[in-house]
Amino acid sequence: MKYQPGKVHAASLVALAAAGLLLLFVVERAKAPVMQPHFVEKMEAATRAELAMRAIKETRLASGVPIDAVNDPNETGLIGLGFSLVTTDRGSPEQKIRALDPNLAAAFVEMLARARVEEGDHVAIAMTGSFPLLNASAIIAVEALGAVPVPITSVGSSMWGANDPDLTWLDMEVVLLREGIISHRSVAASRGGGDDGGRGLTPEGRALVDTAIVRSGVILVAERSLDASIRRRMQIYEDHGGKDRYAAYINVGGGLASLGSEQVGQLVRPGLSRRLHERNFPRRGTLVRMAQRGVPIIHVPGPDPLIGRYGLSVSPTPTPAVGTGDIFYQDRYNTPLAGTVAVLYGFLIFAVVRLDLKHYLFRRARGGEGAR
Repeated sequence: MKYQPGKVHAASLVALAAAGLLLLFVVERAKAPVMQPHFVEKMEAATRAELAMRAIKETRLASGVPIDAVNDPNETGLIGLGFSLVTTDRGSPEQKIRALDPNLAAAFVEMLARARVEEGDHVAIAMTGSFPLLNASAIIAVEALGAVPVPITSVGSSMWGANDPDLTWLDMEVVLLREGIISHRSVAASRGGGDDGGRGLTPEGRALVDTAIVRSGVILVAERSLDASIRRRMQIYEDHGGKDRYAAYINVGGGLASLGSEQVGQLVRPGLSRRLHERNFPRRGTLVRMAQRGVPIIHVPGPDPLIGRYGLSVSPTPTPAVGTGDIFYQDRYNTPLAGTVAVLYGFLIFAVVRLDLKHYLFRRARGGEGAR
């Protein structure tokens, strides 16, 4: 075997680079979308979440409440008021718009499946009025896997959430239950806000929240302190959880009875945590107490962590179609083709860099001339 004498000619290196780019183009073009695990359940959840959006919009329009097309550019009817008597905290309209993607329901399916939630399991859910579609998505995702959701709601909402006193999250649940979009709803509700008892609301605001809870017909959680409210919630979860421990605990939003304190919400990583690291939590809400019992935690303070992690739309205007996002399909390389190309290109590199191609290409011609 005759090896390359001296340095490789620049033209050969340019040709080698061009061949590499061409082969890379071939491999990239051969990528194909691959269906992700639990595709059927994810599609079901996203479809039902889209139906939930439609049902709530129709309910709002039927009540005569106009939709603010400036703050709700998709005109979903799920963006609430800048301020109302049941508003407990500040909120960003941009973040609330990002939360109105029905495909977020598929992200809940993904996390629940990774937590190994199976048919017949019970899943505890804590939610507030701040992200109504995320609330619906959590319930829908649990049901899509054949499990049983056990939600407890803090009715109060941050700005631009479900903060219409006449259309709170509990009222939206009633609509979704009536339309057959969900089969389970909150088993209990509190006011939310400071100490989970409505601190920060006016007396009129607290009365409106209490009225919403009464007309919903769920268990009222009205304790004298946050610690008592946490204990009461744990008791309700135990009463509704069946014989076995919960398969997962979902927290949506920043309810104090669930987190214990705002600091806990920052200490717990968004998404699925199969166990929490021991920390000096300022107060142990239901989330931490469930984790201490070995229950996997799914912490969703808002839409942004799910959007980035699962390849969903960063700016869902218009509302994304069901089935869009990496959560459903991901492009995968053609492995046999990529392997063949790698071997071929490796041979080309060896041939150009190590072998005296001029010798092999023109040897026959030289031999022929010598014969004459």
